[in-house]
Amino acid sequence: MDIRYILIQAVGFLGTIAYFASYQCKENKNLFRVQFLSYAFYTTHLLLLGATTGGISYILNLVRSYCLGSESEKLKSWYVGGLLCFLQVLALVVTWSGWISILPVAANIASTIGGYTRSPRKVRIAGMFFNSPLWIIYDIMVGSWAGILDEVVSEISMIVSILRFGWKNLDEKESF
Repeated sequence: MDIRYILIQAVGFLGTIAYFASYQCKENKNLFRVQFLSYAFYTTHLLLLGATTGGISYILNLVRSYCLGSESEKLKSWYVGGLLCFLQVLALVVTWSGWISILPVAANIASTIGGYTRSPRKVRIAGMFFNSPLWIIYDIMVGSWAGILDEVVSEISMIVSILRFGWKNLDEKESF
């Protein structure tokens, strides 16, 4: 292991810290704002690792978090959510490097759909059962130790948030 690889992993670990903190926000607006910072670190991390599909997918996650964390109803509309899903598929086609490319795109489409429901419960369901498992497999394959840790910590953080806020309390749609 050289110093460059260690620094690349360190950038990813900063993303892990921010992502863990995001699920401790009860309101989706704040959750998406903190995730925006996390995605900036992960975009850089994955692109430096040469994981192009994952890096481009995280750029779209940055846009998604910006939209969902904004005050604009237009940016939080299903049309924008659909456009982001389409762009994920386009990123898949452009960066195709075999079936591995499907993993981050499918994960991010699930998270986009979950986010655009405006339901904290559905955000967590998408994260726990789709996003994190698919990203863990991808991160193992591209050598992102920070990404693996991020997804494991994210799963724990989502469980903690459910225990902390209560599953029933996470059922209401927000009008953020």
